Amino acid sequence: MPLSVAPRFTSIGRLMRLSGAPFHSQSHRAPAVSVLFQDIEPPVINGVRKPRKPGGYQDSGADIAFTLQSKGLAVITPATSPDVYKHEGWCFSDNEAGICSAVDKGTTHLWANTILFESHPLQRSEKLTPYASDLYVVGQPPAMVQNFDDKAYLNGKLREIGGYTLPRSWLVQGSANIDEIIASIDRFPVVGKPIRGRGSYGVKVCHNSVELKEHILQLIDESPVVMVEEYLAGEEATLTIMPPSPERPEYWSMFPVSRFNHMDGIAPYNGVVAVVANSRVVTDKDMKDPAYRKIMDEGVKVAALIGATAPIRIDVRRFSENSEFALFDINMKPNMTGPGRPGREDQASLTAMAASAMGWDYGTLLQKILASATQLSKFRAYRSPF
Repeated sequence: MPLSVAPRFTSIGRLMRLSGAPFHSQSHRAPAVSVLFQDIEPPVINGVRKPRKPGGYQDSGADIAFTLQSKGLAVITPATSPDVYKHEGWCFSDNEAGICSAVDKGTTHLWANTILFESHPLQRSEKLTPYASDLYVVGQPPAMVQNFDDKAYLNGKLREIGGYTLPRSWLVQGSANIDEIIASIDRFPVVGKPIRGRGSYGVKVCHNSVELKEHILQLIDESPVVMVEEYLAGEEATLTIMPPSPERPEYWSMFPVSRFNHMDGIAPYNGVVAVVANSRVVTDKDMKDPAYRKIMDEGVKVAALIGATAPIRIDVRRFSENSEFALFDINMKPNMTGPGRPGREDQASLTAMAASAMGWDYGTLLQKILASATQLSKFRAYRSPF
């Protein structure tokens, strides 16, 4: 049965049941895990290249590999004895040679801690095809990531379907229509950002038309398409939506993590300010506010609609104090740093913080995510619902 998503008129309950079945035909062998890091430069997609993270996520990749190893799982690494104090040596390159090297060493589960796209070796490599029924992957299907990393595309589709709370937005396509778009914006501040961003890269609150135009022109040097959104002035929070697994065969949301101490109206990149310093998991008392449950339900609907095969992180924010929340950023690859290695005590990701509120330490979270790994053949057979 191909990894597919039911038509949009299918009820969410039925969609969850359908989507649970094909994802989790797990191998009877004990998993041998290899983590992949981003070594391939992302391609230009519709004129836009997603910025590459310096180091290619080797920091979180090393956290994942070390912590799974500490939990007693078999973890295969390119270095014989990688240094716990260094990021390098724990993860394989995500190029074809690196992935094949991991498989040759006996890997059964590839943790794709990288940015994927349709031409990625995990999707296209013929050398991996003979192993497609035996290999499992932790991550989102490349075709899904290529489509839905485009924030404007996914948000536009959600608007078309209806039933999702979203901010107003405008799309600037090239420099020709900048003045026209800005003239149509009747209220400031607004947020300008690239459609294929990473973290808070390129995201700025603009308080007037002059500031907005200047920021758009800077972004267009890197991306011919820029997204402008209504500025959401209320509380910001982050949701982690978990995929189906043998233990829990439906999509579900962890408790929200509330964000505070913004810089110029934007939550700072975790490489600048550790999220443990400006975030907290909402409490049972907070959850009496129905706005949290409403946006969690919307987040679960998004994950089920697109057929996510790994956790997604959805950033949400209230329109104003005590108002309802809106979805404003749907991330196909949540940050997965976590404590365990020396000197990494403050490196819990937002997802790890949410998990800790459930009594899961970082290693338990990783084990739960590993349990949702997708067979490579089904991973490659993903089809978009749109």
